[in-house]
Amino acid sequence: MQTIYMKKNDSLATTFDVPQGITALVGGGGKTTLMLRLAKELAQRGARVIVTTTTHIFPPEGIPTGNPANAEEVAHALLIEPLLCLGKPLKDGKLGAPDLTMTALSFLADYVLVEADGAKRLPLKAPSEYEPVIPAETQLVIAVAGLDGAGLPIQDAAFRSGLYAALCGKKETELVTPHDIALVLAHEAGQRKDVPQGARFAVLLNKADDAERKATAQEVAAELGNDSVERVVIASLGGKS
Repeated sequence: MQTIYMKKNDSLATTFDVPQGITALVGGGGKTTLMLRLAKELAQRGARVIVTTTTHIFPPEGIPTGNPANAEEVAHALLIEPLLCLGKPLKDGKLGAPDLTMTALSFLADYVLVEADGAKRLPLKAPSEYEPVIPAETQLVIAVAGLDGAGLPIQDAAFRSGLYAALCGKKETELVTPHDIALVLAHEAGQRKDVPQGARFAVLLNKADDAERKATAQEVAAELGNDSVERVVIASLGGKS
């Protein structure tokens, strides 16, 4: 396993070695920020990029958004604008999964980045029985955890806090430790849940904003040193979700 400390101007796409095809993002603490940063980097390189979801996301600012009914419309749109957000409009202003399948999208764009999990903007997450929704063709799964969750009560830090506490063998009122974060990230009922066979699995420890959080990240990374995790990236991406 590699542990990589990202500097401010480092390329996220290079750091994660993002493959062509589908990359799915799960967990909490920065999925949307990561998805949009990756998308813009890849588009600036001249690639055709689609961002989308299998759950619900807000339409990103500055990126053309739509829900084309057929592949020809998407192909034409990508000739004009190399970065698109595709999803079905919902009543609450968010976007749901697009009408076109993820397989179809993967044939139209060089990269398809999928937010495949929801966390209500909390730093940590444990999935319920119907989560996450990772496309079967996914090449890379990146699990995100916000380091600002460490030291907080599980009930305040984690979405689906009861499930998170159960995975850790704790009560929801107990504090989150680096061991807990590593445990849930690597657990097959945690962030490794439903990762397709053969897909790469990487971790982003986000919000390493100060010396204390960097030390926490080092502890988490040390506990993730096993074959199930390809690389751990420690970064401070900013953003709220």
